Amino acid sequence: MRKNLRVAAYAICVRDGKLLLARAQDPDGKPEWTLPGGGMEHGEDPYDTVLREVEEETGYHIEVTGLLGVDSVRRTFPRRLRTPTDHHGVRLVYEGRVVGGELRPEVGGTTDLAAWQDLDAVPGLPRVGVVDIGLALWRRRPVTGRVARPAK
Repeated sequence: MRKNLRVAAYAICVRDGKLLLARAQDPDGKPEWTLPGGGMEHGEDPYDTVLREVEEETGYHIEVTGLLGVDSVRRTFPRRLRTPTDHHGVRLVYEGRVVGGELRPEVGGTTDLAAWQDLDAVPGLPRVGVVDIGLALWRRRPVTGRVARPAK
């Protein structure tokens, strides 16, 4: 089985009761919301990753105001006509505050829309798991920097 490790950094930006999210397509082409952020480039510091990814996906420049925690997820992905992949994702979740830039969609990337969503509406949105993990870290601020994964 092929092994893959991906380290990524995401931002929780909350302003006036709204959460900044980016929209991407799932493998079936259905839109789902995610936290702005993404994979580290080789040699890149995760702090720099979250700054870069938020700007790429939303147009905003943020100030990191804290490291909320780390989430780890492991899945096996079947691959058509190829060896399945044992994927291990390590996700650092930062808290951020918008300090500049203008909201806009990503151009030529993996997301197609960025928007502020009411915190109360987030549970009803089609979204990836990192949104719930990030919000749990933001709300609870556990000293361990981790929360239990929500049951599906």
